[in-house]
Amino acid sequence: MIAYQQGLTVGKWFVRVSNTSIEQVEQESQTLTEDNTPDMPNPLHVIDMVDLTDVRALRNVLTSHGMRPNKAFGQNFLIDRAILQQIVQAAEITAEDEILEVGAGTGVLTRELAQQARRVVAVEIERDMLKLLADTTRQYPNVELIARNLLFLDPAEVFGQVPYKLVANLPYYITAPTFRHFLENANPPKILVVMVQWEVAQRIVAEPGDMSLLAVSVQFYGQPKIISRVPARAFYPAPKVDSAILRIDVHGEAPLTHDERDRFFKVVQAGFSEKRKQVHNSLTHGLHYKNEIVRGWLNEAGIESSRRAETLSIEEWIRLWRVIDQAKQRGVSEA
Repeated sequence: MIAYQQGLTVGKWFVRVSNTSIEQVEQESQTLTEDNTPDMPNPLHVIDMVDLTDVRALRNVLTSHGMRPNKAFGQNFLIDRAILQQIVQAAEITAEDEILEVGAGTGVLTRELAQQARRVVAVEIERDMLKLLADTTRQYPNVELIARNLLFLDPAEVFGQVPYKLVANLPYYITAPTFRHFLENANPPKILVVMVQWEVAQRIVAEPGDMSLLAVSVQFYGQPKIISRVPARAFYPAPKVDSAILRIDVHGEAPLTHDERDRFFKVVQAGFSEKRKQVHNSLTHGLHYKNEIVRGWLNEAGIESSRRAETLSIEEWIRLWRVIDQAKQRGVSEA
């Protein structure tokens, strides 16, 4: 694991991360000279004490590091302390918990987590933000910083088989891939408490009648619940849409094995492949089997062929998949 451990020489080593490679870049070590004036505070200690939910203070910290919010990384910083506390409370953190925070940013959430948990592993990809994060979390020895794209982070590499919780303000543009990456892992988090777009949260917690591929993909692994709606003004800069605090309680064991899950989701993807069509038609086209065969499968699973994919529950999808999988193993012919 390539990590920036707290307590090492300031600014000596950082890691630039791309999608395919990790380049280690040596920075010039900063020599902090002692000032004979007793009233002059150490600038690093000042940053330690800054209230990162104060917009003016946050701007000053960013400016001092030569930074501004980067749209390419989806950087919208939380500046509402009440919302910050809601996130921490929703995670029900104890003194024995190990926490994974991805997209840690300025460290505004990292510091709150560090006050409650035994260990906090904060992941950040953006190089300059990583340096700022090292400064703002310096006083917390239980914080470890990892410079990596979160989609390339293997939780087993960080936690082994130790249970952990994922708590994060997720960048909007990688919400779905983040859920898939961690929920499908051999050691998934036991709960996730994340900030996502309000509309995305509503899709995830949908019930049969309004289900989507995203809803099935998340609810297959755990029970999602919206904790609260978060207005756009709670962030700097304010995004164009509201957000939501979403909690997902992950099932102790996934309903199917890893290989079975791959085959299961191919069926689900086929079912949702053609919007507003009856499920027998979308499955016929998506799985490339004759329509009468697909209708037979639906009938055997106890599902009306005229229904639409968004009306099926997780249990019905699993039941249908079992019928289809058994038929394939018997060697049913494709269209």
